[in-house]
Amino acid sequence: MEKSCTLLIHFDKGTPAIANEIKEALEGNDVPAKIDAMKKAVMLLLNGETLPQLFITIVRYVLPSEDHTVQKLLLLYLEIIEKTDLKGRILPEMILICQNLRNNLQHPNEYIRGVTLRFLCRLNEAEIIEPLIPSVLQNLEHGHPFIRRNAILAVMSIYKLPQGEQLLVDAPEMIEKVLSTEQDPSAKRNAFLMLFNCAHDRAINYLLTHVDRVSEWGELLQMVVLELIRKVCRTNRGEKGKYIKIIISLLNAPSTAVIYECAGTLVSLSSAPTAIRAAANTYCQLLLSQSDNNVKLIVLDRLNELKSSHSDIMVDLIMDVLRALSSPNLDIQRKTLDIVLELVTPRNINEVVLLLKKEVMKTQTGELEKNGEYRQMLIQAIHSCAIKFPEVASTVVHLMMDFLGDSTVASAIDVIVFVREIIETNPKLRMSIITRLLDTFYQIRAARVCSCALWIIGEYCLSPSEVESGIATIKQCLGELPFYSVSEEAEAIDASKKTPQSNSITVSSRRPAILADGTYATQSAASETAFSPPTIVQGSLTSGNLRSLLLTGDFFLSAVVACTLTKLVLRLEEVQPSKVEVNKATTQALLIFVSLLQLGQSPVLPHPIDNDSYDRIVLCIRLFCNTGDEIRKIWLQSCRQSFVKMLSEKQLQETEELKAKAQVSHAQPDDLIDFYHLKSRKGMSQLELEDEVQDDLKRATGEFVKDADDANKLNRILQLTGFSDPVYAEAYVTVHHYDIVLDITVVNRTRETLQNLCLELATMGDLKLMERPQNYTVAPESSKQIKVNIKVSSTETGVIFGNIVYETSNVLERTVVVLNDIHIDIMDYISPAVCMDTAFRTMWAEFEWENKVAVNTVIKNEKEFLDHIIKSTNMKCLTAPSALDGECGFLAANLYAKSVFGEDALVNVSIEKQADGKLSGYIRIRSKTQGIALSLGDKIALKQKGGS
Repeated sequence: MEKSCTLLIHFDKGTPAIANEIKEALEGNDVPAKIDAMKKAVMLLLNGETLPQLFITIVRYVLPSEDHTVQKLLLLYLEIIEKTDLKGRILPEMILICQNLRNNLQHPNEYIRGVTLRFLCRLNEAEIIEPLIPSVLQNLEHGHPFIRRNAILAVMSIYKLPQGEQLLVDAPEMIEKVLSTEQDPSAKRNAFLMLFNCAHDRAINYLLTHVDRVSEWGELLQMVVLELIRKVCRTNRGEKGKYIKIIISLLNAPSTAVIYECAGTLVSLSSAPTAIRAAANTYCQLLLSQSDNNVKLIVLDRLNELKSSHSDIMVDLIMDVLRALSSPNLDIQRKTLDIVLELVTPRNINEVVLLLKKEVMKTQTGELEKNGEYRQMLIQAIHSCAIKFPEVASTVVHLMMDFLGDSTVASAIDVIVFVREIIETNPKLRMSIITRLLDTFYQIRAARVCSCALWIIGEYCLSPSEVESGIATIKQCLGELPFYSVSEEAEAIDASKKTPQSNSITVSSRRPAILADGTYATQSAASETAFSPPTIVQGSLTSGNLRSLLLTGDFFLSAVVACTLTKLVLRLEEVQPSKVEVNKATTQALLIFVSLLQLGQSPVLPHPIDNDSYDRIVLCIRLFCNTGDEIRKIWLQSCRQSFVKMLSEKQLQETEELKAKAQVSHAQPDDLIDFYHLKSRKGMSQLELEDEVQDDLKRATGEFVKDADDANKLNRILQLTGFSDPVYAEAYVTVHHYDIVLDITVVNRTRETLQNLCLELATMGDLKLMERPQNYTVAPESSKQIKVNIKVSSTETGVIFGNIVYETSNVLERTVVVLNDIHIDIMDYISPAVCMDTAFRTMWAEFEWENKVAVNTVIKNEKEFLDHIIKSTNMKCLTAPSALDGECGFLAANLYAKSVFGEDALVNVSIEKQADGKLSGYIRIRSKTQGIALSLGDKIALKQKGGS
């Protein structure tokens, strides 16, 4: 076996040191030169050089030195040099250093004694240590605590050696006496640690004897006590009660580290409500008292774990957790909101929403950094609360609508989506929401928000006054018609004739201008002709926001404007008895449609109107010329019915997910019922009683019985060599989040001893071996277990390959056995996840890496093929099930997953059934990193055929 490394120093190989120069410097009297030479010698030894000629020089010229730095470097040198020969026997020259070590252990300087004792902790050679034991024991009673604490550690390391119990027979008894009289906290901790590791029963006896004084002990000793309690309770669960009392007493310790460990120990040892509540309260106190963001994130992780298993207790602490929002760190705020949203109940919803409203108002003051992103998180949280508990929607919807004109587009989109959902699910609020939306419509500056707001106006303006107000608001925001003057068009045409590309220059110079009175107008740099300033309507100043957006070339918005006006005019025909008013509104709408088409085909804008938007506007014009009952029903009813269906499916999906989580069975119908209040107390405390009840429940439901997962383990064993090879090898692969552990079994199938057997491995991809290969000797027909650690740095399919090399006494040259490759599956690193459609589209547009895989499968059914892809890739389908129903010969779906490294994996499946019944199409993968796109594409290409 390769020896363990106790010393690691960075060494720049670009500056090699010459052995003769080191030797000359060591023989001189210049102390700085001697220090520099010792440093070079140590670094060379650590990097594989042997330097055997230096040992005698160091014994002669370095051992007698009185300089503390030289003595420290000497101990480092003695720590790393080889002290035994190839057969494991101590080298004769090592006896020369024993006298020097004995002198150091009796040195009048405390530092020399202390570092020498610390050096002895890293010695494994009993022949060197044995003559030093009397000097080590004398230092246990030294007056300086630095020497005593290192002497205790030296005694512990000597006692743990294979021959330690013979060298120090009564060491536990001596250390127990030292512990009873020691006053220094560090030395006392070391003494208790020695008993904990070497004399377990004595440590427990000391703890129980002084149980009333544990809270007065130092922080270091209390940490060891907690470690001892965890170890004892795991081996003997029946004694938990008396130890949990100690943990409860330590929850009031002044040290935050002790408090954190106490809470974690409580959770790991007990499921009693009192214990869990005490741990949760402790975490909440740490969350508020600690200023370090990393500490806050760690504590939030612990609270999240408690939320998963003890949500009923965490519900009572929801307001304490929410106080973490005072931190300006976005990660802390996001994690806090994620925890809180799953703990909201009818009892605390009003308090939670009130606090979230206050936080939203704070973001308007500009005191916090990144207010836009934080505001978006708060809006999403309020949205979630209002959907779960509709009774609070009325208190937040009007506040949220103040942010429709937010400069952060993502926040404004979240607000309008929230308003769209609330106006459908809360009929009582429709009138007030529509009135508020019409009043604030002119503030909207984002095209996507405008489109959604126009859809709401077109669907939910029902009364005559609302319809007329909706039409008037749109007209005011569009401004005067036409959208450009004749002189502007003429100058734009002339400019385009002179310079073919001057169109873009002219358009880029068209922008909203602020007039002297603060109103908005649109002007052209070519003609300097400004539009009329906006008018005052209902006491509010309209700013022509729709006009500004349309003049940038957003023709999709122009189609939305046309559809909204069409719906409003059609509804006006139903609710307005005056035909004159209806005809007037129809004529105005037709004028707007024609102006939009004229704008789309003019040279003023950088590009002409697209065909889809053009056809949509023309359809609206034709609709006014021929309106049938069926067409009217489609425009005025079917659209909203589709939206209602989408909301109901979303709610149904969330309900099914909650039911699936709740259906985890914890008890069988024929289990005995344990009546908590009838349980005999026998002098037990409330906490002990609750703990006993929880243990009885676990015992009844079989939770104490470990699952037999041998079959699962057998499925993960990979054969590396053939059965006919002289060496048989197989590997059991364990994939953790950030590393891979290979448990490799090597079997010598010959009747000869295999010498210098070495497992040589290499990796491809973002995998990295953490250890050098070691040489082993394997007896005939015996086996050897080899463990290999591999670090994973990203989500990428990696390959591990290599061979086994060994020697035998009969064959002079080395024999090589090539191993089968080990493929690390990307599916071990990604898990299904959910995100909003808007977030999916945003990531799809931003991510630069795309992998396009052509569909090639024997599966004939589109839905069956999609299910096969979902199962093979371990991803979540974001497309609603209703959208996938029916047989239309075409299917498009979005899949989403997240890796353990936080990477997003996006997949779009678009397939079509051909005339011959086969499926064709493409599967597109997008991600932020190249590795996940390529690896997921390879996985899909390998697994997509199905039927095998």
